[in-house]
Amino acid sequence: MERLTKSGAGWRIGWHPHGVKYQGLIGGEDWAIELTKAELNDFCRLLNQLVDTMSQMSAELMDEEKINCEAETDLLWMEVEGYCRSYSLRLILNCDRRCEGNWQEGVAPQIALGFDSIGFLYENN
Repeated sequence: MERLTKSGAGWRIGWHPHGVKYQGLIGGEDWAIELTKAELNDFCRLLNQLVDTMSQMSAELMDEEKINCEAETDLLWMEVEGYCRSYSLRLILNCDRRCEGNWQEGVAPQIALGFDSIGFLYENN
């Protein structure tokens, strides 16, 4: 399998299953971070959890209410913040590279769909 990439307004992702050390790529307009398979798995799992949580919270909150939700593993920390229908995403990688990245409002659900469309199947532990 070759490298698979996908991008949209304000985001880009990649999956290279035969990469030696790094198999994943996440990024924004002007930055990118390569991820190991374990990091990418955690990223996708937490991203989907956060996107689902924000969707579920839309029934509980008024349109003008903002919320922030965090999720983390030993490898990374993620946060969504904003309105349930439009929120930003932030990531801090807690491994030896200590990277940080963020995406503007509206991008998180697109990234989740992007990974689905390139066929990356994360392990839902």
